[in-house]
Amino acid sequence: MAVSSCYRVFPSFECRSDPDFSGVPRPEIPTSGRFSGKVNSGMSRGSFGAYGLSSLIFRFPPNFVRQLSTKARRNCSNIGVAQVVAASWSNNQVPAGATPAAKAVDAAVAAAVAPVEISTGDEKVVVVDNSCGNGNDVQFDGLTDVKAAASFLRCDGSVAVHAGERLGRGIVTDAITTPVVNTSAYFFNKTAELIDFKEKRRASFEYGRYGNPTTVVVEEKISALEGAESTLVMASGMCASTVMLMALVPAGGHIVTTTDCYRKTRIFIETILPKMGIKASVIDPADIGALESALDKNKVSLFFTESPTNPFLRCVDIELVSRLCHEKGALVCIDGTFATPLNQKALALGADIVLHSATKYIGGHNDVLAGCISGSEKLISVVRNLHHILGGALNPNAAYLIIRGMKTLHLRIQQQNSTALRMAEILEAHPKVKRVYYPGLPSHPEHHIAKRQMTGFGGVVSFEVDGDLMTTAKFIDALKIPYIAPSFGGCESIVDQPAIMSYWDLSQSDRAKYGIMDNLVRFSFGVEDFEDLKADILQALETI
Repeated sequence: MAVSSCYRVFPSFECRSDPDFSGVPRPEIPTSGRFSGKVNSGMSRGSFGAYGLSSLIFRFPPNFVRQLSTKARRNCSNIGVAQVVAASWSNNQVPAGATPAAKAVDAAVAAAVAPVEISTGDEKVVVVDNSCGNGNDVQFDGLTDVKAAASFLRCDGSVAVHAGERLGRGIVTDAITTPVVNTSAYFFNKTAELIDFKEKRRASFEYGRYGNPTTVVVEEKISALEGAESTLVMASGMCASTVMLMALVPAGGHIVTTTDCYRKTRIFIETILPKMGIKASVIDPADIGALESALDKNKVSLFFTESPTNPFLRCVDIELVSRLCHEKGALVCIDGTFATPLNQKALALGADIVLHSATKYIGGHNDVLAGCISGSEKLISVVRNLHHILGGALNPNAAYLIIRGMKTLHLRIQQQNSTALRMAEILEAHPKVKRVYYPGLPSHPEHHIAKRQMTGFGGVVSFEVDGDLMTTAKFIDALKIPYIAPSFGGCESIVDQPAIMSYWDLSQSDRAKYGIMDNLVRFSFGVEDFEDLKADILQALETI
């Protein structure tokens, strides 16, 4: 964001002003009247985007925006820039050769970058360091009062609601909801500000493809849920997968992936990566011996798989494969879309990167496309740099829909976990169902792994009915509640027959090579009432 320097905010109460580069000491913040300033010593260093700068978030009294002068209101303008105020300078020393203007600014703000506590008479306003550079979700070192106030963020449900917003948002506003910042670019008041940005003393997005304040809130929420240093959101799950693979696997490299996976991911690995000289070993998700063999015979850069997988919900022992891959210098990326960040913490289990199609459970309302990857700042920065070149940026309106959807993530997942498990048990006992694929069932081949690394088993159940292609289609057509559609994870239940929905262009024998039988059904349970769904499915089964 193009924002004013911190030291100009409080004395003038203007969101934007021309900086003074003369080097003259700044006026002291008044200590009389309604506002009194007290500068706390010390400030932890964090990261801001890909620049490694600190980010200060100013929380003002609820009526602060209403107290702005007419000029300040006009300068700040509407939503995104209007509620400005984030942004600070790094604690780095001024590099040799820096411009005189930049040196003057650094000298002027040297005393202003520490957290500031302001007494208003009615409430306490705190400037906090909103960084996650050390990997912890919520850090308020030295701010005891804020630590106590933030204790509710220890539970995933609270994190999904408040992370990135309640105690640290780059847009200061009285609004409970995060504003949508619709802009394609960010301005600089003076050339000297642009130089400061280019020399990494000033935080800004510069251009819409490189970031957006609304999008940052999504990234911070997901980082907090995953326990990640950094998250990058993109325009779709496939965008996240393909950019990640191209960024982290060198030309001529080698990857290991699994037999069961999303078909478009397989197509990219089989047809696009070979054009860059990248080869792939494809193994069964549970075949640890095959993984060890591939690691021994090849210089593997990356092990990439889903867990659970699509559509058979196979589970990979994330802790074990991470240890084996790391011993050989290979990275591990887990697509956790079917698990969600609430049911499984892939990074805590040892993976280097976790990826999600946020279109599914994270968005949760079947109304937005998005993808994300989370991990260390070092790895995500590599992917971010390529993403800035290729594009695929998430629209801020889509980011807002994801923020909105994440508010109910934990409630939706609780309902979907419960409904799916109960229905899986009923289906497994039904005479017209030949087989059920669900990691929560003891009959699942990786049930023991799922129990160890998941707290819930997700809302998707795959099963085979007792019949052929048309019999299965008859069952699906008899269902009244779910939509016949691709995708999964939303509030509305969705059903599809993979042989027709995803593999219709292949012959029956070619589909069988991937285990896709004509009678396979994938059912994504929404948040409808369990008894209604149960009755609908049982009645539909009676028609075949």
